[in-house]
Amino acid sequence: MPKGKKKGRTDRSRGEGSLQTSDDDSYPNDNLSVASNVSEHFSVEDTNEVDDFAQDQLEEKLAELIDGLAQKSSQGRTNCFKNLTAALVKKYMPLFIRERTFTLCDCIERSVKKGGPEEKGAAADLATVMCVQLGTDPIGENIYAALKPILLATALDNSAAPHVRAQCCLALGNMTFLSSSDLGENLLLMRQLETIFSGSYLKGDGSVPNTSPENGAMHAAALNAWSLLFTLMVPGNIGTMINNSKSLPDLSRLSELLESAHLEVRLAAGEALALIYEIGREESDEFEDEFADSLIGILKQLATDSHKYRAKKERKQQRATFRDILLYIEDIVTTDVQVKFGKEVLLLDTWVKRKQYEALCNFLGPSINNHLVENDVIKDLFQIEASVDELRVPAHAQHQMEKNRKRILNAANDKARTLSRAKNRDKRSDF
Repeated sequence: MPKGKKKGRTDRSRGEGSLQTSDDDSYPNDNLSVASNVSEHFSVEDTNEVDDFAQDQLEEKLAELIDGLAQKSSQGRTNCFKNLTAALVKKYMPLFIRERTFTLCDCIERSVKKGGPEEKGAAADLATVMCVQLGTDPIGENIYAALKPILLATALDNSAAPHVRAQCCLALGNMTFLSSSDLGENLLLMRQLETIFSGSYLKGDGSVPNTSPENGAMHAAALNAWSLLFTLMVPGNIGTMINNSKSLPDLSRLSELLESAHLEVRLAAGEALALIYEIGREESDEFEDEFADSLIGILKQLATDSHKYRAKKERKQQRATFRDILLYIEDIVTTDVQVKFGKEVLLLDTWVKRKQYEALCNFLGPSINNHLVENDVIKDLFQIEASVDELRVPAHAQHQMEKNRKRILNAANDKARTLSRAKNRDKRSDF
């Protein structure tokens, strides 16, 4: 626990839960260590060695964190959001989420509406991890439908902090991608996201807009969310939608983002253009060839950029990314990326797969390998076949069956014990 910080005292007398703190006290830091330590000890590698008591203990700790989402302290609620998200990122627990959907959605909606900037961002992250756990499950669709309006309103709110709007944009993109939604709804959200990153388009006189680093990061987040939704498009009328309608921005506008002063915006714009060409070329081999010729010159400059006013790490990242983009736009060659998890290998041989994996990896971090093994939503997304052991009964289903068996056994024992005691009481009264 950091020096100079005292643990908040619990307030049991008011009946507000064991994690209740006053407005002046911060959320107890011992809960932070509990959530993080527990989640680290329950990784995929040692799941088979963990007994039911340990699993029940983990659920009890997470239930305490959920109770803490209703406390008075804003910092305490923020800590609970962060610790709960961190634990659920590392551990696949769809049944635990499904049983507490209403409570979690209510807490997230309240915090996004009335919480501070840090609390709003933490609540948006928890909304994402809930959809990662449930995906296209009917309850997952209900979560998306319940939380989308408030997240979208915050993302479009110009008075909100840029980093909060960025987190809401990413949450919207991930939740829409993971949940079941129709094409019309996706296109509407994509247009709304464009109103955000359009702030990095060139001005009317062709000059680059002067945006702050915070706004640049927000524009990049909105564009990354837009690109993730674009991976759901199917070939057929991409060219028509880009050139003859307002459904999608035309390529010339998107290419303006390559001149942004912020690296995140340039990289997001390059990946978006690669995605558009990849899906567009599936419907026509000559998709926007004329524009590609003019685009290649800009991409070559970015792939060989050596300006000293940019940081060395920034130049290296830009050159590596735009070399791959240039290779695809010019020669239609995609660099394969292999991801090893367990005894299997996931091949990312298209820009669509790379974008989808990147979006999940940015949120799940190293724990994405655990989800590639256990999470049914992500396994279906990347078409990962289940192993022989997994085809029997999933680990979370086994645990739930064992809990139900113990609950029934305990209820039967309790009933027998009650009947036995009742008979003895009758004999004592007769005596």
